[in-house]
Amino acid sequence: MDAGSGVRGPEPGHLPRSFCRRAALECIAVLAAMPLMPLTAAQAQGSPVAVGTGPAPAPTAGPGSSPGAAQGAQAGTAQAAPPRPAEAPLVLVVGDSLSAEYGIARGAGWVALLEQRSQRERIPARVVNASVSGDTTSGGRARLPALLQRHRPAVVVLELGGNDALRGLPLSATRANLLEMTRAAKAAGARVLIAGMQLPPNYGRAYGEEFAALFAEIARAEGAALVPFLLAGVADGPDPYALFQPDRIHPTAEAHARILDNVWPRLRPLLTATARR
Repeated sequence: MDAGSGVRGPEPGHLPRSFCRRAALECIAVLAAMPLMPLTAAQAQGSPVAVGTGPAPAPTAGPGSSPGAAQGAQAGTAQAAPPRPAEAPLVLVVGDSLSAEYGIARGAGWVALLEQRSQRERIPARVVNASVSGDTTSGGRARLPALLQRHRPAVVVLELGGNDALRGLPLSATRANLLEMTRAAKAAGARVLIAGMQLPPNYGRAYGEEFAALFAEIARAEGAALVPFLLAGVADGPDPYALFQPDRIHPTAEAHARILDNVWPRLRPLLTATARR
């Protein structure tokens, strides 16, 4: 019953067929008149999150930004950062939860901060984050061929292996998977950056030392760049848990700026060398 009218309307779920047909025709007419918006390459191919591309949510102040910068971006497109040209080198990050922004706000992780750093230093780069929380080197190896074919990256960052160790998987398998991924990326024409990891002492000295060494061994054998320890300055400070979430495994948003500080000096030369090709 319509309030105050005394006129009984159709019961919910029982609209007259003539009304439904008329409404449907009107919707079709409106949609037909609307201009089609072209899909981005990432949308058309169903690719992983492409940092810094496509429509963005209303800007807010966050890591690496200030309230004034956010207000300027909201004021109009004249103050917004220009989009990355299609010919800019593409960086493909294949990692696990350390790169997938686990437990922190979207846009606060080191991969997102990487896009901001490249813009600030005027080094052209597009970034595709293909990281998956919980992934292992085996999972990354299985996913990489399709990612290389789809994105044709200039640089591939391999940030995998931590979950292998947490699960106690054979290091021979971890080594073989990372080696194959490095070779596949090189065969596709990409430069490779390997992010090294270390383990806490409770995993055993021999296992921990062998695990930490395999990243450098592969980088040296394949001529890849190396971040010796991705979590340097995060996991090896006076208080080893100060920059970690309550699970004591995943870094806080504050820690991701330090992670980028570990990555950027090794990644920057690869981008500048690629730009000179």
